[in-house]
Amino acid sequence: MGPRRPRRGEVKHAIHITSPVRAPGLQKMAMTFHPGIDIKPTTNPLGFEYGPDCFGPEVELRALDSIRKSLRNPECDGPDPVYAIAMDVGREKDRETFTDRNLLIGVVTYAAGRLGDEPVRSQGHVHAPSPRNGWSTPEVYEIWSGRAVILMQEFDRDDPGRCYAVEAGPGEIVIVPPNWAHATISADPEQPLTFGALCDRDYGFLYDGVRAHGGLAWFPLLDQRGELDWRPNPAYKERSLDIKAPGDYSALSIRPGIPLYRQFTDNPDAYRYVAEPAQAVEAWEDFTP
Repeated sequence: MGPRRPRRGEVKHAIHITSPVRAPGLQKMAMTFHPGIDIKPTTNPLGFEYGPDCFGPEVELRALDSIRKSLRNPECDGPDPVYAIAMDVGREKDRETFTDRNLLIGVVTYAAGRLGDEPVRSQGHVHAPSPRNGWSTPEVYEIWSGRAVILMQEFDRDDPGRCYAVEAGPGEIVIVPPNWAHATISADPEQPLTFGALCDRDYGFLYDGVRAHGGLAWFPLLDQRGELDWRPNPAYKERSLDIKAPGDYSALSIRPGIPLYRQFTDNPDAYRYVAEPAQAVEAWEDFTP
């Protein structure tokens, strides 16, 4: 029996520093969670298959070389490409609903495997200020398949502030607030990870702060059992890491157990805060993910 999963909003535990052969043909992934949109991830090649009522771009592939600067061991071996991204997907009938609110859904799928002794993950970044309002915009993640950890910290400077590792499985939602540095980690090397995210349409990423520190404030390593083992990044001031389940986001119109796509299309104006964070300014104060 594995470790007990924390209840929603519960801090599972805190870590404190005391020392320092591809198969031919298209292969679809099986998903137990249906995200409310006919888009299916594929593994060979890595990417997505769009249903007849859906739109979406050609995928962008992230090569291993593109994320090496954020890895604990930049010389490691691992799957290549590491992940595939498709920004701006949806059902044709909903396209205008998204564009009118300057929002989009992006989808990402990670390869199974390891990056040396680290899990497959994105390079950490901060969302760039929006050219419309000057705010770094939030992001609403929804896990579609696999096991994820959203690693986030308040700042990308020497003192990272509060640090969280939010564990999530299929159907669970995690919100990253404005200005926080973050990365998405696959917590199970034996299976791919796929997730969607509701984003500002004018999205942009800032990498310099994270790259200057060689990554985020905590490195996720994989032990011999394939479980995550967290190690502090000595380039930052010492801060604890809270490992927890997704929080209660009801103040931001999130309803557990309902696909994010359906939540948005049921009441699209409730999510204007993603593109216009000032509309939820009170929610961002002392935010706990």
